[in-house]
Amino acid sequence: MPSTTSHPLALTIAGSDSCGGAGVQADLRTFWALGVRGASAITALTCQNEREVIGVQAARSKIVSLQIQAVCDEARPAAVKTGMLANTSIVAAVARELARWRLKNVVVDPVMISSSGHRLLSARAVATLRDELLPLATLVTPNLDEARVLLGGEPIRSVRQMRESARRLSARMGTAVLIKGGHLPEGEPAVDVLCESGRLHEFRAPRAAAVKIHGSGCIYSAAIAAWLARGAGLVEAVTRAKSYVTQQFRNRRRA
Repeated sequence: MPSTTSHPLALTIAGSDSCGGAGVQADLRTFWALGVRGASAITALTCQNEREVIGVQAARSKIVSLQIQAVCDEARPAAVKTGMLANTSIVAAVARELARWRLKNVVVDPVMISSSGHRLLSARAVATLRDELLPLATLVTPNLDEARVLLGGEPIRSVRQMRESARRLSARMGTAVLIKGGHLPEGEPAVDVLCESGRLHEFRAPRAAAVKIHGSGCIYSAAIAAWLARGAGLVEAVTRAKSYVTQQFRNRRRA
């Protein structure tokens, strides 16, 4: 993608992944691939690979705020994606900056637990996320475990439960919710469920057997933000992002 101001700007607010597969690195790579200029506010340094997270150093919340300010002072992002926010003070700082700058097309990936099982957000920080940040979102993209935590309920194990949970979360938060079903039990289809203004939409793709992509959730939410930045409506943005992520799985399987 040529570097030119004719391309819309998207901002990622997330952690840095030392192996480059997830976090800010994955987000910026996705923005670039989809024709969007990328800017970043780094919330934490993570020491991780595809198997485990072995260390995390959070940024000071003031530094996170100043990064967002520096970007917005120069050019107002057409879309924002948030990922790992590390702690309560960073969640609160991000919410304040989004409100201060009145940023639109905000996609919140409520990163709470790494794919290797490492807890990335405390219970107190989850409460701040739910109360202060999610009301500012255009779309929230929890996986099954994150949706369960946000609802405070039982595990979600079927598409029927996904539909019910998406409706409840969307009504409770006053925003659109996309529950990702990649971790449904064997035998269930690979489907994501979007609830927008009380309407349900389902996005299906063939399961990529034996293929895992570190950072696939980051790529998905970043792709949605990229398409929103380019002017797509929400359903179109999710549809295009789902196709992009599915193609990444196909490419990995052929590699």
